[in-house]
Amino acid sequence: MALSAACTFGPPDPDVAGEPPNLPTPSAEGSGAPGTGDAEQEVVVTVLAKGLDVPWGMAFLPDGGALVTERDTARILQVGPKTDTDGLQVTEVARLTDVVSGGDSGLLGIAVSPAYKTDQTVYVFYSTAKDNRIAKMKLKGKPSVLLSGLPKSDHDNGGQLAFGPDGYLYVTTGDGTDAGTQAQSPKSLGGKILRITKDGKPAPGNPVKTSPIWSSGHRNVQGIAWDSAKRMYASEADQKSSGELNVIVKGKNYGWPAADGESTDAKFTSPLVTWPVEDSSCSGVAVLDRMIATACLLGKRVWMVTTTGNGTLIGQPQALLTGEYGRLRALAAAPDGSLWVTTSNQEKGGEPKPDDDRIMRLVFSDGGAGRS
Repeated sequence: MALSAACTFGPPDPDVAGEPPNLPTPSAEGSGAPGTGDAEQEVVVTVLAKGLDVPWGMAFLPDGGALVTERDTARILQVGPKTDTDGLQVTEVARLTDVVSGGDSGLLGIAVSPAYKTDQTVYVFYSTAKDNRIAKMKLKGKPSVLLSGLPKSDHDNGGQLAFGPDGYLYVTTGDGTDAGTQAQSPKSLGGKILRITKDGKPAPGNPVKTSPIWSSGHRNVQGIAWDSAKRMYASEADQKSSGELNVIVKGKNYGWPAADGESTDAKFTSPLVTWPVEDSSCSGVAVLDRMIATACLLGKRVWMVTTTGNGTLIGQPQALLTGEYGRLRALAAAPDGSLWVTTSNQEKGGEPKPDDDRIMRLVFSDGGAGRS
């Protein structure tokens, strides 16, 4: 794969913990990035793990391995840092018993406590028969529910979890209704990004002191990440015409259902980038230096956007892996500066190959990412 040299890459943000796992040496394949006339930069793809079942959430441990959730089996897997003959060693470390899967509900996001070395705690987002919930747990223990009653639907559950640079837990929820009635309602936690403490309470500094809501007007955010300037980025999926990459700002309204893509209404915040829905419907988001990447389901690609230090776009978005690995879902910046991305082909709409679902490592040459 190749990417325009206009994009720059560097080491991971300083708040990313862990050491690089002992990865097998990748072998490169080259092809031109679409729509670029600049000098090209190689991207090396290595399959780290295979034979998974709809891997959905991904978060790194201090030792450089990753915890990965499987949506439909309700398993939490540890991937690496140990290796075996097939790549990184995959071990089941937990299985939740009260998860009910169906459509795009099940065991979804996972976040590792910033103090994991001392508290050994992870946070999970999952569906039951009647709602979506956030819980904390130790890998050998039972989940302790922090927040329940989140709207549940077949497709628009949100489901992403991540600790921000401020140390608080951010949660994405789906609107869950065809009419989009929850995204604009301040009384509903559907169609929102929430910001909570480790105990599930509204975090200090939220727009409304007694509410966990951080931003509103979302259809289905499944990916969030921050750059070194603490700007927050989020994907937006399942809208009727446009996929979006948004910069998330405290208290802002992103317009769903009145706005789908760019908005002319001043009360709504327009996206940083939009794509036709058939080229996007993106899920995971990751940041490497000044590059923001998002992994797409319908689009079957990784979109890459490069920004200046103040967040202004540079050039045009570039697509990688288009159509080569099928549906792509989870995406995370690894401690060594590479990207890890998962396929999502073992589900409706996917065309699984014998090795699916897979976790792949993307290394960008001549720019710092993935250096060992």
